[in-house]
Amino acid sequence: MTVPIITLSDGVQIPQLGFGTFKIPQEDAERAVSEALRIGYRHIDTAAIYGNEVGVGAAIAASGLRRNEIFLTTKLWNDMHHYATARVAVETSLEKLGLDHIDLYLIHWPATLKYGDSYLEAWDALQEFKAEGLTRSIGVSNFNVAHLDAISGEIPSVNQVEIHPSLTQNELRAELANRSIVCEAWSPLGRGSDLSEPTIVRIAAELGRTPAQITIRWHLQLGNIVIPKSLTPARIAENLDVFNFELTTEQLDAITALDRDARTGSNPALADF
Repeated sequence: MTVPIITLSDGVQIPQLGFGTFKIPQEDAERAVSEALRIGYRHIDTAAIYGNEVGVGAAIAASGLRRNEIFLTTKLWNDMHHYATARVAVETSLEKLGLDHIDLYLIHWPATLKYGDSYLEAWDALQEFKAEGLTRSIGVSNFNVAHLDAISGEIPSVNQVEIHPSLTQNELRAELANRSIVCEAWSPLGRGSDLSEPTIVRIAAELGRTPAQITIRWHLQLGNIVIPKSLTPARIAENLDVFNFELTTEQLDAITALDRDARTGSNPALADF
């Protein structure tokens, strides 16, 4: 099993399939991430607001893997956008993770309703952090085109946004491709709601796979980075076992046609936190 590698616009390489840790409590994070690393995941996604960076870092330390074998993403929270607070935030994340650098550091949300245009200052700060070697690559999360247009300097290497079969984000994905920004999907399974879609269930039955595997394979063939998460060892393994089959063009198109602009999370333009 070999996870495909995507080369970002700045030359940094990232495994296309990673392990997400959203809503994994601190007390469960070390166990879950340790299991993911044990079976072959090499890309771990966390965030300061998840409250589990200590557990993620402990799993990395206990894994026996070299630092350059693991790709670690974490994120800057909304109330830390100003330069001085952003520096505190990145240093705090590094301390909790027990690492000397992050592989990909993201602005978690633009958060304009509550914090105005402070995300612009955050982007300037992230560029400094990259220059200092605190992070190898920098990007954004939950940015729409207007947010991308407003920032200056380096182009984000990644935009992590909500994408799943009932929210395919076709226009945004096309625009990101035009800008050489790689699209990363959070909530890639629609928080489970998409897995009962008859089209996905049918394709899973045709291929002898689970609906989750079909959905993850759809993401991969679209070119998305994808970060499913689970606390169940069998499902952690199942989500990684997606590299020995392919969807046909017809199957891909049938899944993409399920789009109904249905979010499971907040709309970045309306998020008030």
